[in-house]
Amino acid sequence: MTSAPVTPVIEELATYIAGANAHPLPDAVTEKTKHHLLDTLAAMVSGTTLLPGQRAVAYAATRGGVEEASVVGTSILTTVEYAALANGMLAHSDETDDSHAPSQTHPGCGIVSAALALAERDRRGGEALLRAIALGYDVGTRFTMCLDALAFREEGHATHSFGPTFGAAAAAASLIGVDRRQALHVLSYAGQQASGVGAWIGDLEHVEKSFDFGGMPARNGVTAAAFVGAGFTATDDIFAGPRNFFQAYGHPGRTITPGELVRGLGSTFEVMNTNIKRWTVGSPIQAPLDSLLELIRTHHITADDVANVEVRVAHTGATTTDDKKMPDISMQQMCAVMLLDGIVTFDSAHDEARMHDPAAVAMRGRIHLFGDDELQRRLPSRQGIVEITLNDGRVVRHHTEAVRGTDENPMTRAEVDEKAYYLMVPVLGEAKSRALCDAAWDIEAIADIRELRPLLRP
Repeated sequence: MTSAPVTPVIEELATYIAGANAHPLPDAVTEKTKHHLLDTLAAMVSGTTLLPGQRAVAYAATRGGVEEASVVGTSILTTVEYAALANGMLAHSDETDDSHAPSQTHPGCGIVSAALALAERDRRGGEALLRAIALGYDVGTRFTMCLDALAFREEGHATHSFGPTFGAAAAAASLIGVDRRQALHVLSYAGQQASGVGAWIGDLEHVEKSFDFGGMPARNGVTAAAFVGAGFTATDDIFAGPRNFFQAYGHPGRTITPGELVRGLGSTFEVMNTNIKRWTVGSPIQAPLDSLLELIRTHHITADDVANVEVRVAHTGATTTDDKKMPDISMQQMCAVMLLDGIVTFDSAHDEARMHDPAAVAMRGRIHLFGDDELQRRLPSRQGIVEITLNDGRVVRHHTEAVRGTDENPMTRAEVDEKAYYLMVPVLGEAKSRALCDAAWDIEAIADIRELRPLLRP
């Protein structure tokens, strides 16, 4: 049998995947990738305290199998596939993990989880891990961008599942050391597993959502690479010819641009364009909390001063956060907490009992959320406007155009370190949390990722 010709774009992409681990990353990209590695590790650790993470851990504990990789925040060792699945769910148990607005994905929960599991199984070093993660961000984000991410999502597809499946597969493929043709086959197995619909929005406990955003893509990507590493063959180009991937997921009203898959590869690193959340809440709530904090500190506002609050975000952001039953995805509850406490912490963002506290209920009644046409047009930039009417008649207003933690307004190493440390301390304790942060910042010095195992356990 002879293989059919591979389209130039896919040929270029596969060649890049096969060679990525041999090429050093620019210093700035290395630094930013460390930010996302540590941020995602912290999300995994803190996820063990939340229902989705607890369900994932309990499931992984029943699976057994070859002890290849760790379930973070536990003493469980299991197969690479189950470790990737559990860690992916842990990383998205909360709204703590990173996000990439143009691709409509949360890259870290799927990609870092897959890369960590494969690196641990194959005893790869820290530098290989960083290069694989950066590659995963490049590939995964480009996949949904080439599908016209916003429109693809509006049609009902789960961009958060599609893109990270390809990103996780690319990261895992890099770590097992594929050649060009094997990279093609990894992409084929990733394409066969890519799936998901936006019905996750109805999951009130965040369990299915954690699987869709993190667990499934991580598992799918690791599986695709593991298959090829075990000698599985596949279609050379799943993106061309009869019944191909782009044909299956195309739509007359949406433009597919395969060239986006390779545009800027090697010069534009999408990890640089990925956001780290300052607040452990849903993405649409980030900008209003930034604005509220600025208003509180500038005008010395207390909860007793507030007569009325108007919050404006894009229509899609208003829909997904309007008076939700989970505190960390409820715009009104998180704004109420910010006004009552002057800050939002991990604990206060997950305090379900406080949803019924009379002071919080009363404050939520003064907070009114609106979808805004202009802010909708500015997507994927998640902006927010907060206007507070004070009891003395004054009106103060703030428009956050660049959320803290976005590529326009990035968090510093110190800020990422502080966030990660305090997320991990309740689970790992102060000494291990400090040691794990330090290890992440100096990850290139680690010759075998299994050296991290003692730090990943309570």
